[in-house]
Amino acid sequence: MKCDHYEARFAGVGGQGVILAGKILAYGMVSFEDCKAIETPTYTAQVRGGATKVDVVIDKYHIEYPRSEWLDFFLCLHQKSFNIYFKELKDDAIVVVDPNLTPNIPDNIPQKLVLVDLIDIAKQEMGKTLYAAVIAVGMFTGLTKIIKESNIQKAVLDNAPKGTEINNLKAVKLGIELGKKAFACKEKVVRLTLEDAKMLNNEDQA
Repeated sequence: MKCDHYEARFAGVGGQGVILAGKILAYGMVSFEDCKAIETPTYTAQVRGGATKVDVVIDKYHIEYPRSEWLDFFLCLHQKSFNIYFKELKDDAIVVVDPNLTPNIPDNIPQKLVLVDLIDIAKQEMGKTLYAAVIAVGMFTGLTKIIKESNIQKAVLDNAPKGTEINNLKAVKLGIELGKKAFACKEKVVRLTLEDAKMLNNEDQA
């Protein structure tokens, strides 16, 4: 881990799997990075389709407070959740949203903004939208370098239902490459589409 303390938030609506993304990340940091990590999920009364989030607090030594106070990373898959949970961000944080489901983003936000068709990519490249959470945690890895690529892959495999290991590994690798592509772009606003995902998948299979 390249810094002593890091805070991340994954948000969406019930059924999109964002809680799983936080679970995988926290598990990977504790199991393979020799760090402290705690995940704190938040659900609304409406379980499916209601706004939901999970905050992951990571520290190399000790976690004094289990909830996020100043976010370094925010990924959101729905406008409903963006409106509620887009707060407590550092100016140098990274913001990732699916613009198809989160079309209304404030103009000129100070953070680096990555617009990625995450749900479409999961559906078209993986066959099921449920892989969006695994792609998301891969993107976190590629964008932040907080956890090693090999370690997030191990975390994904340890949390994958039996029989889905190959697809989950493919999904996290795709997410990592999308994140690395966004990281390499020096523009403040980065746009990633299904075509980018197809290109990266083709390169991986070549």
